[in-house]
Amino acid sequence: MSRDFWKAFARNRGAVVGLAILALVVLAAVFANLIYPQSPWDMAAMPFQPPLSDDALLGSDTLGRDIAAGIVHGARVSLLIGLSSTAVALLIGVTLGAIAGYHGGVVDDAIMRFTELFQTIPNFVLAVVLVAIFTPSIANITIAIAVVSWPPLARLARGEFMALRSREFVQAAITTGQGTGTIILRQILPNSLSPIIVSASLTVATAILLESSLSFLGLGDPNVMSWGYMIGAARTVIRQAWWMSFFPGIAILLTVLALNLVGEGLNDALNPKLARKGRA
Repeated sequence: MSRDFWKAFARNRGAVVGLAILALVVLAAVFANLIYPQSPWDMAAMPFQPPLSDDALLGSDTLGRDIAAGIVHGARVSLLIGLSSTAVALLIGVTLGAIAGYHGGVVDDAIMRFTELFQTIPNFVLAVVLVAIFTPSIANITIAIAVVSWPPLARLARGEFMALRSREFVQAAITTGQGTGTIILRQILPNSLSPIIVSASLTVATAILLESSLSFLGLGDPNVMSWGYMIGAARTVIRQAWWMSFFPGIAILLTVLALNLVGEGLNDALNPKLARKGRA
């Protein structure tokens, strides 16, 4: 990326802080096996050990599992599902939005009615239904979150393509005989990426919250440790062992906050005119 982009991004101090927090979460996820080589499911201390204990830095749960190990390994699950579901949602949403925005007319009406069909059902309810129908697993959770996340991205892409399809460089491409696919991929899409990238960063944060909520309800993958599962397992002993739900909750809060701050910084860097208007 250009030096001007990083200068504009760095002017937003919140975005820099968010990027630093996000970098720590990513490092924890990447090096989870080095930080805590043992499985987060293994008993590491006596049950209900409070924080700052000798065997458990952030305490232990009802079965003596290390809370810190669960948080570090859970970061991998949250980021994996958040990024994967957002990538799938982008593929679906941007593809449909691009086709609708470029062609317009009957094609646009058909795709938008199809999009509205998904938006009539609350996101969380639809995700719960989809995961409950199929076996809870990382793949199925990822698909369920992607299915409820693509409509806003489709509407955003549609708006960008509708605004750009009548521009001079697009008309010049049509005049020179370039095909529809070439115009969409090489002419319009690169010029509409800025708002899509910003929206994608916020979609990752929403996906992490959705995954945590599903795991809290017992609809997470039973073979992997996640932050939502840790909070759900602690709800019956919250008065006796507050740390079991507190520290995973803080991890979710900081990660989602960091992603939102980074998204705001990306918006300022990629759309400087809008950022100046907002500050004015």
